[in-house]
Amino acid sequence: MVHAGDGTHRFFVAEQLGVVWVYLPDGSRLEQPFLDLRSSVLTTPWVGDERGFLGMAFHPQFHRNRKFYIYYSCLAKKKVEKIRISEMKVSRADPNRAEPKSERVVLEIEEPASNHNGGQLLFGLDGYLYIFTGDGGQAGDPFGKFGNAQNKSSLLGKVLRIDVNRPGRGGSRYRVPEDNPFLSEPGAHPAIYAYGVRNMWRCAVDRGDPVTRQGRGRMFCGDVGQNRFEEVDLIVKGGNYGWRAKEGFECYDHKLCHNASLDDILPIYAYGHAVGKSVTGGYVYRGCESPNLNGLYIFGDFMSGRLMALQEDRKTQKWRKRDICLGDPVSCAFPGLLSAHSQFIISFAEDEAGELYFLATSYPSAYAPHGSVYKLIDPSRRAPPGKCRYKPVPVRTKSKRIRFRPLATTVLDLLKKQAEKAARNSSSASSAPSLEPASPQRAASKTPAPPASSKKASRRPGTKKKARAWPPGPQAKRRKRPGARGGGRQQAAGKSRPR
Repeated sequence: MVHAGDGTHRFFVAEQLGVVWVYLPDGSRLEQPFLDLRSSVLTTPWVGDERGFLGMAFHPQFHRNRKFYIYYSCLAKKKVEKIRISEMKVSRADPNRAEPKSERVVLEIEEPASNHNGGQLLFGLDGYLYIFTGDGGQAGDPFGKFGNAQNKSSLLGKVLRIDVNRPGRGGSRYRVPEDNPFLSEPGAHPAIYAYGVRNMWRCAVDRGDPVTRQGRGRMFCGDVGQNRFEEVDLIVKGGNYGWRAKEGFECYDHKLCHNASLDDILPIYAYGHAVGKSVTGGYVYRGCESPNLNGLYIFGDFMSGRLMALQEDRKTQKWRKRDICLGDPVSCAFPGLLSAHSQFIISFAEDEAGELYFLATSYPSAYAPHGSVYKLIDPSRRAPPGKCRYKPVPVRTKSKRIRFRPLATTVLDLLKKQAEKAARNSSSASSAPSLEPASPQRAASKTPAPPASSKKASRRPGTKKKARAWPPGPQAKRRKRPGARGGGRQQAAGKSRPR
C-alpha cells in the first residue's frame, strides 16, 4: 500500500495477483482498478507462494511526469522465471487509471527458484530508485562457491541503485549513478549499492523528525532469516550484510563466517524464532495523531503476527525493543477500535500525513479473500483537536465509488442501538391512542404521529451498518493502533475481498 505523494492523499493498495485499487481519503474505493496485470503476473494458489506483484513506487515528480514503477514475478520464454521492474504512466484522461500500454521494462533478473523474490522499490532522497532483490531462493543460498548474495557479479541478494531519469549506454533504460560504490571494481555489477542480503521484505525511508529533521533519509529494512534469526537493518552505501556467512549476529556458514570481513554491517536488532519466523519491515512513525509513537520504528512478524517497535538511544546509537500492547476491552470500547488483527502481517504502509498502517491476512495465499488494512492508533495520547487536519488536493474520478462501511461493531455501538431501541419503544408508547374522550372536532384536528420504524427515525447520522462484501479486491480498511505507554489499540477500517 503506497501513496503518490501528489497531495491527493489517495491510497494505492496492491494485491499479489497483480491488481491495484485506488482508495480515496474518505475510505471509499473506486470500482475500476488502477492497474490490472493478472495476465502477466506469475503466482499460484499455493500456501506461502512468494511470487506475484510485490512492489510499487511513485516517481518523486509523479505530479509532473505521471510515472510509477512496479516489481513483479513473470514467466519469460522457455518458462524461465524472472523478476521484472517496469516503468508505467498514469492515463492523462483518468488520473485513477494506469495506461496499460505504457509499460517499459527497466530491468529483468532471472530467478533460479520460486522463493526469495525480494520485491521492494523505493526512491531515496537522492532521487534514485532503490531495488531490493532476494538471494534466488532455496535454503542457505546454495548458488556457487559463496552464494548469490556475496557474489558481486550477480544482481540477486542485493540492494541496487539506478537512475531512471536518464537512459544508459547500449539502449539501457537506466543509468548507473557515478557514485555507486562498486562502479570501478572489476567483475562487480555497477548497479549494486549494498550486498550480502538474504530476502529483505519491506523497507522504508525515514522522513525524519517533524521538527528537527533528525533521521531524515535513513533506510530501514527487515531481512528474513533462515533457521534461527530475523533481523532489522539500516542500509549503508557499499555495506556487506553478511549473508550467507552470517544470520543475525551469529554465524550461519561457519567456514565463510571465519573468513568474513570485520567490516560487515550488523543488524540494529535481531530476534530468535521463539518470537517469530519471518520479519516484515515497517516504518519510523513521523505522524501527528499519536505523539507518543514519534521516532519508534514499528514492524512485525509474518508468521507469529506480533507487532513490535524499536526505540533509538541517541547517546549510545543503539536500538532497544519496545512492546506494542493491544488494548483491553474497556479501552477498545471507543468507536471503531479493535484489540485483534489477522495473524499474517504482510506489509506496512505510510500515508502522506505520516500515519502508519499495516496489511494482514488470515490465510497466507494470494487467492485468499481475507486481507485487511489496519491503521495504527495510540489512544493513550492523542494530538490536540484540529492540529492534524489537512486538505487533500481534489482528484477527478470517473469510476463509481464503493462507499466505505466499517466491519467492526464495538461496545459503544451496541449501547447506542439499545438506547435507540428504548427511545423507539418510548415513542411508540407515548403515541398510543388516549383513553380520554375527545370531541369530534378535536379528534379530527389531530395528525397521526409518524411510525417509530420509519427510515428517518430508525437511522441516525453516523450509525454503523453491517459490512457487506463486494468482489473483487479489498473493500475497505480496518484500523489498528499500537500503544505506547498506555498500550496499543486498533481501529477497524475494512477488509479486502476475493476477485
